[in-house]
Amino acid sequence: MRAQTNEPQLLAALNAANLAREDTVQARAALYPAAGLKSDFLNTQGNGVFPSGRYVTNDGVHVYREWATVHQDLSPGTLTKSGYYRATAAEAVARAKAEIARRGLAVTVTKAYYALVIGQRKYATAQLALDQAQRFVTITQDLERGGEVPHSDVIKAQIQYNTQDQAFREAKLAMDNARLDLAVLLFTDFDQNFQIVDDLHLASALPSSADIQAMARRENPDLRAAMEAVRGANLDVVIARQAFLPTLTVDVDYGLEANQIGWNTVVAANPERGPVPSVGYFLTASLNFAVWDWGARKSKLRQAHLKRDQANVELTVAQRQLLRNLSGFYEEAQTAREQLDLLRQSADLATENLRLNTLRYQAGEATILELVDAQNTVTQARNASDDGLVRYRVALANLQTLTGAF
Repeated sequence: MRAQTNEPQLLAALNAANLAREDTVQARAALYPAAGLKSDFLNTQGNGVFPSGRYVTNDGVHVYREWATVHQDLSPGTLTKSGYYRATAAEAVARAKAEIARRGLAVTVTKAYYALVIGQRKYATAQLALDQAQRFVTITQDLERGGEVPHSDVIKAQIQYNTQDQAFREAKLAMDNARLDLAVLLFTDFDQNFQIVDDLHLASALPSSADIQAMARRENPDLRAAMEAVRGANLDVVIARQAFLPTLTVDVDYGLEANQIGWNTVVAANPERGPVPSVGYFLTASLNFAVWDWGARKSKLRQAHLKRDQANVELTVAQRQLLRNLSGFYEEAQTAREQLDLLRQSADLATENLRLNTLRYQAGEATILELVDAQNTVTQARNASDDGLVRYRVALANLQTLTGAF
């Protein structure tokens, strides 16, 4: 959750999804009539002869307008709601892309988190190997003083100690860098004062292949984004075709337009008639036909068809890529899980082999080369076992980008 509040690409994807949501709200609002109020005062210069003033469109030097207005566009898109459905498709694509970004961030955080865990483990292993190498130096020196081994064994033990000391320093550097990488993801103020929990042994179980496929069909955001993109492209074709149809616009105004304000007023041009009703409605209906546009509408329709064809191609690619990734990620996780017991057993056997070779060397039955080889084998086996645990964790995280959490 910390990383989700800091990662710019995820925040950008979430913002795009929120913007798409507002587009949907606006598209839905465009389907309904718009109402408003209008208040005007028209002051016309008089001509000294007629009471209507100098502008023949006005019937007096003072005209008041107090209107309540209603506007409605009755186009084919309004009746079929194609614009609204197009906006919902775009919103669904944006939401799917935000989910893709969120799952991608989860993999990134998982790798960084367990890079630090494995860094700490390898640091501890290197520290243990360094202590063992120091012990071997002491053993060879004691045996040399007793005349049981040559000085070359002491030299070999010292070389092994120097090698382990270098490996220890490299392990510490790798651990510190892993902490820095994780701090960048988790904290806005680059705080390195935090602790992590080593939960490598608590990895969740791997579901069956059938369950994984069902979850991928239901929860995969890449496939959902591609399907919504196709739906949007189909609606673009519908909208482009609707441009060839006529549109109807209706405006209804209710209120007064008179030389005075009131329900019954005197018309300045005919004062002899006395007060007459002033408040009423005024309706304007416009039916519009597009006759000639130099091929613009046909061009837009061809564009919509091309985009729809491309969206269909991308959908089939997304489906194939999903099947490939699903199979590959699942096999990766399954292989990593199956190797865990072997790697753990190898680490235990390497530890026992080192103990026995240490006893054999002290008894004069093993050479210093066998002892050094046993120590190196322990370090390699322990690191391989830890790498196997991390590999399984990362494989699960990659698989969950396709299926969602399990």
